[in-house]
Amino acid sequence: MSAEKERIFRALKDVVQKPGNGICADCGLPEPEWASTTLGIFICVHCSGIHRNIPDVSKVKSLLLDPWDDSQIQHMAQLGNAAAKHKYETFVPAYYYVPMYMDCQVLREQWIRSKYERKDFIEANKPLAYATGYREGFLWKRGRDNGQFLNRKFVLSETDGILKYFAKNDAKEPKAAIKVDNINATFQPTKIGNPNGLQLTYLKDNSTRNIFVYHEEGKEIVDWFNAIRSIQFHYLKVAFPGASDCELKHKLTRNFLKEGYMEKTGPKQTEGFKKRWFSLDHRRLMYYKDPLDAFAKGEVFIGSSDNGYLVKAGLPPGAQGNWNWQYGITIITPDREFLFTCETESEQRDWKAVFTGVMSQQMSPQEYTMEAYFKHKR
Repeated sequence: MSAEKERIFRALKDVVQKPGNGICADCGLPEPEWASTTLGIFICVHCSGIHRNIPDVSKVKSLLLDPWDDSQIQHMAQLGNAAAKHKYETFVPAYYYVPMYMDCQVLREQWIRSKYERKDFIEANKPLAYATGYREGFLWKRGRDNGQFLNRKFVLSETDGILKYFAKNDAKEPKAAIKVDNINATFQPTKIGNPNGLQLTYLKDNSTRNIFVYHEEGKEIVDWFNAIRSIQFHYLKVAFPGASDCELKHKLTRNFLKEGYMEKTGPKQTEGFKKRWFSLDHRRLMYYKDPLDAFAKGEVFIGSSDNGYLVKAGLPPGAQGNWNWQYGITIITPDREFLFTCETESEQRDWKAVFTGVMSQQMSPQEYTMEAYFKHKR
């Protein structure tokens, strides 16, 4: 490397090391290797691809591969991630889901477009499509029995606190009416097989029910997602008048702690192990025959270690086919043991770690009520 190139590289490195510049301005991934020279921000390679698709707003350069001159470096030094955050994120609503690097493409793309292209958050009280308290439109919904996606009308109302959908466009009565405060919405592009796939999970008669939807337009599906969060936030403000916005944010929609395949056996532990898809939503471990099933085949309550819940690697000596399974997991509850097996040691380790994390947390009054229901159901 020539002396001049070395000098430029060091000058650029000094700017990157300033507070705020060491993580991607849009998703928080450490050690960004790209920059938007127009916006004066440092970004990761994944977000740089999104910026490249809005060339009128953002021009990107590699920190390592592209040539830089002193004026460009000085420009980046004068701006930077902290200044951009102050400018473009001043009025992000408390309920708006701000994605991180582990979130899916559509969430990150719409976050970037909202900030820099639509400039949604630079002025107070800007009208936002997802903040009106009412939303109506069509989403592609997966049929519960046939697995086909059909165009269905959805209506979301803050006044009623209900999300409903209709089996036919001219139907007077909805096929389902779901309390908004009972919904958990998570983006599931891989599971649903669509980059804009959204899973809506709610309790029906105290059992978990899933609806899988998507929209062709990324902005539309993300607006539906944030509209649900907006209404949930409104209800939480009423229910918990003394709580801060930050406290309430954590009560809104949440990603599953972990999902994936394991095998399980029945309560007598004499049946063979069967492959199931598992979703852990905090203390509810749900299992399905297929990841896109509308209803869980069963659920396991994961309580606190203070209340007699424990997770161990391995299976009890007398378990059916124990010699076959290297990577077993045993969950011990006050009433019984649940036995699972994983395909790999890393999966066993990951599941055990996530169960341990849940069990280490104290239970809330609502979770004691949930535990009592699970015991009664058995």
